[in-house]
Amino acid sequence: MAPLSIQGWPGGEASLRLGIFAGCFLVLALAEGLAPSRRRTLRRAQRWPGNLGLSLLDSLVVRFLAPAGAVGISLFAESRHLGVLPLSGLPPVARVILSLGLLDLVIYLQHRLFHAVPLLWRLHRMHHTDLDLDVTSGARFHPLEILLSLGIKAGAILALGAPPIAVLMFEIVLNATALFNHSNLHIPARLEPWLRCLLVTPAMHRIHHSIRPEETDTNFGFNLPWWDRLLGTYRQDPAGGEEGLSLGLPEFRDATESRIDRLLTQPFRTPPTVEEDPPKSGPS
Repeated sequence: MAPLSIQGWPGGEASLRLGIFAGCFLVLALAEGLAPSRRRTLRRAQRWPGNLGLSLLDSLVVRFLAPAGAVGISLFAESRHLGVLPLSGLPPVARVILSLGLLDLVIYLQHRLFHAVPLLWRLHRMHHTDLDLDVTSGARFHPLEILLSLGIKAGAILALGAPPIAVLMFEIVLNATALFNHSNLHIPARLEPWLRCLLVTPAMHRIHHSIRPEETDTNFGFNLPWWDRLLGTYRQDPAGGEEGLSLGLPEFRDATESRIDRLLTQPFRTPPTVEEDPPKSGPS
């Protein structure tokens, strides 16, 4: 069987990913507008400029500092025959499937690392200060976290020798599922448990954004829900139920923290005084 490859794609890889990202964003933004799961605390005009501005900045930083990206790293590994998978003797399709699963495990472990290490948490906590979750929250990451994440993925890709086609597929799926599981899309109660067996759903990931630390340190998965179940970090429901679930962090409750300048400087600032009674979800 001929090996799977993306020969001829690298020049259009960025356009392909951008097109799929934009399509997923528009579909989910429309869907969550028509069938929202929760009432918003802040208006979109207070949150979307910061979240989308970060997404644009992240893309520009990666393009400037690491123009080849994860796919370019996999092409380099393939050209040098690096990694364990090329030595495994497995057929190309098996190497692709195994790469997708292992890269997802790496992202799960990376996510736990960013919660466990105080210095990394200072970067990652900005993602958790969003007082609402919607499709834009899936793109709300500090540029330094994005670069560190790319470095971790690069190491995993080189160690595995993950095929470029697998890396491209993984990057596309990771972006799409991040938008999906952060969205405010309502999924019918009868469908949600079944869907949660295959994907991290918005309701599952929303618990991870709880204001309660014991809930924030659960449900770390982005794509597959299985790692949380296998490694003991899965939580079925929030302690107070969906109605009692407050999002964000107690240290950053002011609406001004959603401005892009505040988001970028947040890891380097001392948190303000914690409010005793964090606000619940308010009117739309």
